[in-house]
Amino acid sequence: MKLSRAAAFTTSFLLGAALTLTGAGAAQAASSAAALDYVALGDSYSSGVGAGAYDASSGTCKRTPRAYPALWAAANSPASFAFTACSGARTNDVTAGQLGPLSSATDLVSITIGGNDAGFADVMTTCVLQSEATCIARINEAKRYVDTTLPGRLDSVYSAIRTKAPSARVVVLGYPRFYKLGGSCVAGMTENERRAINNAADHLNAATAKRAADHGYSFSDVVPAFTGHEICSSASWLHSVNWINIGESYHPTAAGQSGGYLTTFRASV
Repeated sequence: MKLSRAAAFTTSFLLGAALTLTGAGAAQAASSAAALDYVALGDSYSSGVGAGAYDASSGTCKRTPRAYPALWAAANSPASFAFTACSGARTNDVTAGQLGPLSSATDLVSITIGGNDAGFADVMTTCVLQSEATCIARINEAKRYVDTTLPGRLDSVYSAIRTKAPSARVVVLGYPRFYKLGGSCVAGMTENERRAINNAADHLNAATAKRAADHGYSFSDVVPAFTGHEICSSASWLHSVNWINIGESYHPTAAGQSGGYLTTFRASV
């Protein structure tokens, strides 16, 4: 059907206006990101352990430009970016040593924390080296800690962030499930151990999400992004046991940081 001259003009005008508004919207979004003061806090999942290319000046904190906070900052050019996340950090390490860059001017904060408090490293060491029964018992011990002690420790961190950065949007990110059940792994842990570890990750995420919500913070679940990319899948975004560099075991690869964490964080900002 051929449009009349008037209809064609109207269609052309509306299309042009829509494209102009779309361009303006994109420019406004970019401008908004550029105006942000962003601070990245947390543990090794935020510093980027497992992704490689560590910044030598960060020492044992092992921060890397391949970590999701640095990737987001590189893509969005915020007004300022402070990266204080550190490998091995617990809740008290965040409150004692990472909050310096926060201020009333801070607009955006990201954080992963709680896994080390709950004994993540010891749980995995126990399950790799000892019996199934001992592994399950250690996991249950960690879950009790998550139920009884961790909420108060998370409260202390979240309250300290709000005190120092009262206007900031705070995004709390969780942890992935480690294993694809019924996957390609033919050795190592039993399927019961893998299932129990996955359930413990869910347990920790649920507790963290509850504390984040009670402080008015956003909780971003990375489990959906990592689904299909767990250990024992054909395209894992997580290191299994790395005997050459043991500290990278059970941490996201560079693909896990970009495809899992960055994607999830970007959708929350």
